[in-house]
Amino acid sequence: MRERSEAVRAFLELFQTQPGYKILDITAHSDALSALLAQTLAPVGGRLSLVRYPGEHTAVAAAEGMTLQEQEIAGYEKPFRALPRDNDIVFIRDVLHRHRYPERVLGAIYTTLANAAEIVIVTAEEHADDETQLAMLEAADFRAGNVIGGMAEGVHVVMAKKMHMWGRGL
Repeated sequence: MRERSEAVRAFLELFQTQPGYKILDITAHSDALSALLAQTLAPVGGRLSLVRYPGEHTAVAAAEGMTLQEQEIAGYEKPFRALPRDNDIVFIRDVLHRHRYPERVLGAIYTTLANAAEIVIVTAEEHADDETQLAMLEAADFRAGNVIGGMAEGVHVVMAKKMHMWGRGL
């Protein structure tokens, strides 16, 4: 477990948090990663928007200096709410493959991301289909899709960027 935590911390260090950084965590299981995201945002006065779809969730406390917003979504056919260009990165964890309308979810994520921002799809290994996810990202106008290996055993991570003036542009 310690190795996993160190790998996740190293992964999160790749993102350049700045004052007011905003993370959207769309998940079927808020857990230690959600708490780690909150801790990461505390020094920069950031905001974590936690969207909980049905699943097992642990409580996430707002770390001192950051803001925590929470949404509970009743089912996998329902959308989440987020303002346009209001988030610097989106983590979507074990929701995309379960959602009745995954293309709409990706469209909403595209809209809520700032330009040059990242989407990170985290999927349990038994449900992961990297090629399908990369194709869905490309169809939703995300660019630079990548499969990130070695994050944690039993987990697949796929990332992409919303690029300014590509696809749907702003």
